[in-house]
Amino acid sequence: MKILFEDNHLLGIEKPVNVPTQEDVSGDPDLLNLLKADIKERYQKPGNVYLGLVHRLDRPVGGAMIFAKTSKAASRLSEAVRSRNFDKIYVAVVRGTPPQAKGRLIHHLLKDERTNTVSVVPKGTPGSKEAILDYSVLGASSLDNELTLVRVELLTGRSHQIRVQMNAIGCPLYGDQKYGAAQNKPGQQIALWSLYVGFPHPVTTEHVKLISLPPRELPWNRWEEDLYTKALTQS
Repeated sequence: MKILFEDNHLLGIEKPVNVPTQEDVSGDPDLLNLLKADIKERYQKPGNVYLGLVHRLDRPVGGAMIFAKTSKAASRLSEAVRSRNFDKIYVAVVRGTPPQAKGRLIHHLLKDERTNTVSVVPKGTPGSKEAILDYSVLGASSLDNELTLVRVELLTGRSHQIRVQMNAIGCPLYGDQKYGAAQNKPGQQIALWSLYVGFPHPVTTEHVKLISLPPRELPWNRWEEDLYTKALTQS
């Protein structure tokens, strides 16, 4: 597993696709326990290894992700998330073209724990949470005009947020079987990638930047790699 950043307080990695972030009903090996086992082996640590989960990525999503190696670091990073001092930038390939080249999406989302699905509901619906993201179009595919590459910056961290909100404007993610089944084929890998995670270090306060570019395979390789690096500096 590719390590993007590591010190005594933090572990930043590139999450592989199709690995659950934490243990779930599937019983498949999960990222949290895999990393604990890796730390235990690499540093020959006796007993249990602490590793705090600060944010999550859906199982089919890959890219930059940070974990806390101490409870103090976990607490301070969680506070950074709550105070929106924790930046998360994604790239996604969507079906169709967003109505505007750049915009902010605000929806209210409600999660059905029984089916593990999220839906857009009217404001004030009991149990719903406000979801906000900013998006901008990076480019259309020269091979397939039905595909568009977008940059997404999350301002809230709701379950399935990007997938649900982009689908709500008529642009389901490429490969998303849950929210775009009508336009995607079974077996296609969802095209959502955690490009950047940035936050103040919980101890030194220096700004930490984790960067992970998507793999050079379909559909990501329909765009030049420098377009992804430009997305890092775009506001």
